[in-house]
Amino acid sequence: MRKYGVIGLGQVGATVAYTLVQRGTVDELVLIDHNEALAQAQKIDLEDASPRLATSTKIILNDYSALADAEVLIIASGNIKAIDMNSSKGRFGEYDSNQAIVRDIAPKIVASGFKGILIDIMNPCDVMTDYLQRLTGFDHNRVFGTGTFLDTARMQKCVGQALHTNSKNVDGYVYGEHGNSQFVAWSTVRVNGQPIAHFQKNANLDLDQLEEDARQGAFAVMNGKHYTNFAIATCGVRLAEAVSADAQLACPVSAFDPELGTYVGMPAIIGKNGIESLIRLDLTTAEKASLAASAKFIKENVDVLPVD
Repeated sequence: MRKYGVIGLGQVGATVAYTLVQRGTVDELVLIDHNEALAQAQKIDLEDASPRLATSTKIILNDYSALADAEVLIIASGNIKAIDMNSSKGRFGEYDSNQAIVRDIAPKIVASGFKGILIDIMNPCDVMTDYLQRLTGFDHNRVFGTGTFLDTARMQKCVGQALHTNSKNVDGYVYGEHGNSQFVAWSTVRVNGQPIAHFQKNANLDLDQLEEDARQGAFAVMNGKHYTNFAIATCGVRLAEAVSADAQLACPVSAFDPELGTYVGMPAIIGKNGIESLIRLDLTTAEKASLAASAKFIKENVDVLPVD
């Protein structure tokens, strides 16, 4: 029996839950939200869809104890209204509200006896992932965040569109914070197997603009509908399924790097144990400096949070 949990049933958490049910990924799904009316409504809506689906999923509502035998727990709580699109804070607009949520849910997760893999979507993603690990005390490999998995997808899309090719033909990674200090490690980017530098010369690509387009991708969506949900939920589900399938998936996530002392976006191998290993590519000197600076920013914002 495959069993997941989702904490936070707003736009993102609800989309995660719907995707899991619609795809038949899980047999049981534990849904948790402090808003009882919202949680009940999401449960009823999912159950109403059940007769038209090829599979069936048992929905368990607001019961932390039911997480004890869950394989994966996805944290999607947050306050999207706190994100100021016109401020330098960006996703850090949720910093105060989400650290309070972490302090509330972390001891409940521990008390439930949960032994699975915890995947964080909360913003600011790297900071909250680190904070969740510190307050739960789980091994670092058991806790990771979506991090730059989505930012990398946005980079792939932007490069693919610029070169009139399918984004799936673009490989490479966005490193660092899921936020303003992220950067594209262009030394890792290939299009149809060829280095991006080849296309930069022949197609007159503006790499700085492509990087900025990827960085601002979330706000392009938010300007229209005031939240994002499809892409980030897809990322969360993809990572959860990689854990269940022991897929040994190579992708960028927010993982703990002992050399940097914090969680930061970088490529890793995802399998049944969560973070199976980190992938250390030969970055340029400038890229290494950007990664160190981004990690320093993340760590400084975690270290000031209370742990008692």
